[in-house]
Amino acid sequence: MNQTFEITRISRKIVSQFLENHTLEQLNKIPDGFKNNLIWNIAHIVVTQQLLVYKFSGFPMMVSDELVQKYMKGTKPEHNATQSEVDEIKCLLSKTIDQTIDDFDNKIFKNYEEYPTSTGFVIKSAEDAIIFNNFHEGLHIGIMMGLRKFL
Repeated sequence: MNQTFEITRISRKIVSQFLENHTLEQLNKIPDGFKNNLIWNIAHIVVTQQLLVYKFSGFPMMVSDELVQKYMKGTKPEHNATQSEVDEIKCLLSKTIDQTIDDFDNKIFKNYEEYPTSTGFVIKSAEDAIIFNNFHEGLHIGIMMGLRKFL
């Protein structure tokens, strides 16, 4: 799993660069032809990782219910994110992964409620969720790379 977590850390570093290199206005802009923006994609990957790894393992998530409701699968931007929300999301990018690694190393993940993804892959364990999450984040990084060309 060390390689898997290294990929996750690289993914999060790439994502954090979007936050560092774009203004609040750019993060919130939805370009023509797109249905979401940079900040929605970034918050969505944080929320999704927490849902896949923690919620389906029966543990409390490190993200608020409010963030989950705004950024879970099937949502779209309904408001402009504030700078304080962006700062919170930026902090969660690394904090959630650090905690996941600690929890995995401490072998807390024992049970898992199977989750069939929209790709057809069925996640059957926290380890599956951690691995699948890298695929999911890669998809959203690709979307963000496309988005940024229109800002």
